[in-house]
Amino acid sequence: MIKAIIFLVIGFVLLVKGADYFVEGASGIAKKLRIPSIVIGLTIVAFGTSAPELAVSMSAAIKGSNDIAIGNVVGSNIFNTLVVLGASAAITPVMVKKDIIKVDYPISLIFTLLLGIFCLDKIFGAENMTISRVDGIILLLCFAGFMFIVIRDGLRHRDKDEHELDSEKEKPVWLILILSIVGLAGIILGGDMSVEGAKEIARCFGLSEALIGLTVVALGTSLPELVTSIVAAKKGESDIAVGNVVGSNIFNILLILGVSATILPMKVSTTYIYDIGILLLISVVFFIPMAIKKKVSRGMGAIMVLTYVLYTAYLILRQMGKI
Repeated sequence: MIKAIIFLVIGFVLLVKGADYFVEGASGIAKKLRIPSIVIGLTIVAFGTSAPELAVSMSAAIKGSNDIAIGNVVGSNIFNTLVVLGASAAITPVMVKKDIIKVDYPISLIFTLLLGIFCLDKIFGAENMTISRVDGIILLLCFAGFMFIVIRDGLRHRDKDEHELDSEKEKPVWLILILSIVGLAGIILGGDMSVEGAKEIARCFGLSEALIGLTVVALGTSLPELVTSIVAAKKGESDIAVGNVVGSNIFNILLILGVSATILPMKVSTTYIYDIGILLLISVVFFIPMAIKKKVSRGMGAIMVLTYVLYTAYLILRQMGKI
């Protein structure tokens, strides 16, 4: 228990400092190359902060721990939507660009719905609910298509995206690259240590793998997204803060579950259908005011965080057999 707590604390420290350096480096790269910050948020930052989820889900899939692998992704996406974006907005209102509202966020909703369809294959005559190897390959193909479109559009519009380069000229390229690499290493190592410590603490209390996957593991692997988005929001990099959340959610479903299911088909517990439904519901409910106001206000951010608290209470009651 003591070792687990030490791992948890050290992991948190690495996450905080790693996220700080990584956002600074990623923002610097975007400005040096005249690439829109939103593209950096949807690609480099999203991939870097999703690395812990990828490592955990792949390991869980190989070991046959399907509940942790799937729960990690679904739980992380719920945490990202409600807490990462909500906490960032509660600290400072987050502006949302038209591209996110019209393209990226709806794409995230579509892929969440696709995941639900893949999990409901029992309706179509299958014996069990599974994410098959074919499903995994389809998700990976969708991921490749999404990345192609994001990078293509980003490169097309990079000349239109104006950056203040004066401050970045003072910072050499080698320093920006070192900041990015050191930050990413801190995020990955910190996330891994946090998860290991949190999992051990949770198991000491006799929690199920499903609950661990949806809460402790999901929270632990989403800490990079949380810290990165909060740091980005405080620095005025709203594009990175929002792009990180939307990009990570898409990465989690397409890349992480795609790779995991391709390695080994995963059986899906019935309870996850409810959680995927909750993910879809909250994504749509909070998208409506976001699309209307073009921002996530402090009040809305607080409501999102409160919603996650209620969801966690629901999971605990479900674990206890009360629901």
